[in-house]
Amino acid sequence: MHTRLVGRRPTPQPAELIASLTPPPHFEHATFASYVPDSSYPSQATALGAARDFARGASGRKKASGGKGLYLDGGFGVGKTHLLTAMAHEVGAGAAFGTFLEYTSLVGALGFAPAREALSAFRLVCIDEFELDDPGDTLLMARLMRELADAGVAIAATSNTPPGALGEGRFAAEDFRREIQALSSRFSVVTIDGPDYRHRDALGDVSPSPHAEVAAVANQPAGVVEAWGELIADLAHVHPSRYAAYIDGVETLGLRDVAALGDQNQALRLVMLVDRLYDANVRVVASGAPWSEVFAHDMLEGGYRKKYLRALSRLHAMTAGTD
Repeated sequence: MHTRLVGRRPTPQPAELIASLTPPPHFEHATFASYVPDSSYPSQATALGAARDFARGASGRKKASGGKGLYLDGGFGVGKTHLLTAMAHEVGAGAAFGTFLEYTSLVGALGFAPAREALSAFRLVCIDEFELDDPGDTLLMARLMRELADAGVAIAATSNTPPGALGEGRFAAEDFRREIQALSSRFSVVTIDGPDYRHRDALGDVSPSPHAEVAAVANQPAGVVEAWGELIADLAHVHPSRYAAYIDGVETLGLRDVAALGDQNQALRLVMLVDRLYDANVRVVASGAPWSEVFAHDMLEGGYRKKYLRALSRLHAMTAGTD
């Protein structure tokens, strides 16, 4: 395998993009039985029941003929992706699973009509991390989801944001309120409460690793070591939809000299890379600044706050070796 990430330029073919719409390795064993609701938060048991019932409906002999989808809303680390993956596993080969970005990228790669036709072959389309970051995505997904639902495809999604509030703080969402409300009306919304099971609040307990420990990652069979600044710069040359292919084959990633990011475009690209690393069960060993200093204070208070907090939660989990 490659000994570097920097410089990789993966170019997946359209057929590979369709074939890749499967649950990520991190959740390969996620089932309804393995989701254990916290009794302190009854909404978790409610969400489990709703997800199980929805998956059973999607598994029926006939397609759902345009019924409402299921939208799991809640903070990061409450098990939304676990339940979404469990739904996909329940339906089996009839389910497509991908992130919001992967579906919009699929339309970009295939064109709208071929992408809609390919997705219409599934009984269930699972959309993880449903987020509207720009007007183009809003118009695209409103049309795609309408046409998939009309074709009888069941749609399940997760998000950190209630559907009616999508896009707020990121673009002129009020100008697209009709489309956003149309998206929202497609779903039955189940909100999941609870703390982050990855214990993001313990982030300060994970100290940066010594330089020697980071360097030793290069001696591991599937280990790669990169300088933080070089990796962040290289991400600008790879479309985020290709980040999964970008890290393919890596099991441990060493990062030298982690430092704060001052540019929001860099920060958002890092968020998307972290999501793919987490999905692929990559372990991270890093030196330099602690994760809590990577995103500037104004970033953590802005429209992408939830994205950055999710990334910190996942970085903590990958560095600490938790699930």
